[in-house]
Amino acid sequence: MSASPARNAIAVAVAPPQPEPASDPAADLDRLFHDNTRAEQALDPLGALERGERLDPAQFRLLFTPELVRRQREVNRATLARLDAIDRAALDESHRISYDVFRATMQEERDEFSPEIQALVAVRPFNHFGGFHVEYPEYAAASPPGALQTAADFEARVALDQTLPDVFQQVIARFREGMATGVVEPRQTVRNMIAQIDAILAQPVETSPFMAPVRQIPRDMPAGERRRLTAEFRDAATGSVYPAYRRLRTFLASEYLPAARENVGLSAMKGGARLYRLLVREHTSVDLDPAKVHALGISEVARIQREMEQVKLELGFTGSLRAFFDHIRVDPRYHPRTQEALAAGFRAVGAKVAALAPRYFLHLPRTPLLIEPYPAYRAQFEAGGGYGQGLPDGSRPGVFFYNSYDLRARFLTGVTTLYLHEGAPGHHFQISLAQENASLPDFQRFGGNTAYVEGWALYAETLGYEMGLYKDPMQHWGTLDDEMLRAMRLVVDTGLHTQGWARNRAIDYMLANSGMGRSDAAAEVDRYIATPGQALAYKIGALSIQRLRRKAEAALGPRFDIRAFHDQVLGSGALPLPVLEAKVDRWIAASATP
Repeated sequence: MSASPARNAIAVAVAPPQPEPASDPAADLDRLFHDNTRAEQALDPLGALERGERLDPAQFRLLFTPELVRRQREVNRATLARLDAIDRAALDESHRISYDVFRATMQEERDEFSPEIQALVAVRPFNHFGGFHVEYPEYAAASPPGALQTAADFEARVALDQTLPDVFQQVIARFREGMATGVVEPRQTVRNMIAQIDAILAQPVETSPFMAPVRQIPRDMPAGERRRLTAEFRDAATGSVYPAYRRLRTFLASEYLPAARENVGLSAMKGGARLYRLLVREHTSVDLDPAKVHALGISEVARIQREMEQVKLELGFTGSLRAFFDHIRVDPRYHPRTQEALAAGFRAVGAKVAALAPRYFLHLPRTPLLIEPYPAYRAQFEAGGGYGQGLPDGSRPGVFFYNSYDLRARFLTGVTTLYLHEGAPGHHFQISLAQENASLPDFQRFGGNTAYVEGWALYAETLGYEMGLYKDPMQHWGTLDDEMLRAMRLVVDTGLHTQGWARNRAIDYMLANSGMGRSDAAAEVDRYIATPGQALAYKIGALSIQRLRRKAEAALGPRFDIRAFHDQVLGSGALPLPVLEAKVDRWIAASATP
């Protein structure tokens, strides 16, 4: 007898459900990392340019638009919802670290994408310190190997140049939003941007960065195609790029500069106090009271000055410390006479570090490191040195940049400590080892917070003592002078943004407490004005790593291995300081067990 439809329906309804496949939290987390990376890369036009990917002009036009922020906010919301559904307790150790880093990063993004914060940051789309207007020429000039090969590749790059006027028009629209709400940049920052644009426009079109792709056209491409592409790049530069920069300059000089604020600190801007506290947390990865940071800086300045007094005597100067600052600014003994002399000093330190590094590190970067001067159009607005990271496969090396602008203001005393910080084992080791480690999720390989990244680099400077690189009193003075810079940053950054310090007061403070040249002091202060809170990260991060090392040395005694400690600090990519401390604590506990 056949069953009736009703009975069949009842039977199906009460049948036990089929068991679903067991969830794998680690696999779910890895999938989330992968999906988030793809989603964020799709909304990161500048990142696509850095990676050498072909970029659609429509994606390029999204830069600086409210629509881009809306899409980024939605990706962040969906990602946090998926993360909440994963059981952290069921993860292995490495995945728990990744989970913690990822959550901290996503929560930070959530706060940044809030309408209240966007009203304070999106309407100031860039400034003179690393702004899009100076980055775009670099993207145009330096394509990763293999990025430009076919005629279609070059045509796509021309299309971006032709789109630049639209992007800059959106920048202008954002600046105008800020003008309407009273959220504007300081005048000093605007003047610096105008000067940067003037330097870009002063370059002849034929030798400008925007014609650099022409020199990459393959020789085996038909001559007619090469001529056509060359003409298209020239037409885009003269008809789109240069006019776009001129319009942006006109707007900044005639409209924005008169509306900009005279006071340089965030406390003078609507909503600035709240924004500064958020930026301090963003850059240091911990919530800090600016008043306590200011007091810490004053204490560190006093400690370093006491050490300087001793080294000053070793250098044969018996006058006051302030007099010695003035003395070394003008004594030719302390300054390079030529760019080559400066470069030779950095190369010599690089050779010594390369020989000593295996004593301090279990793993060394595969990525090569070059030593080069800053391009001329950047040098005036940069500090004494910097680092440009390479590609994970080593096809593009890392670059230690040194500043040869105004040689009389550069110091030979800073050669060692600057190389240790910006080159090896500072930024080059930390960044290269992370991105070469394919076992890490992308946000750990390629991301990071400022306190970890800059804290490691400042900690790397202190390794010069153990390496014997500061036995020379001149180089010992140089590292104290650089450490003084980072201590002064705690005082000056908080002074500018919470205590109403004027630009000149900040410059004078730095000149009074260090041997910096005026051009360096001015560039540093302008940087703090443009990037509030970032300068705090160096000392906060370094003090944290030094404290963790002392803790490990005390707990492990003869079992302490400096190479293993460095491997713990560097082995998981750039971690928020609380996550790093938890990791090192677990390593100490495991290493202390017989």
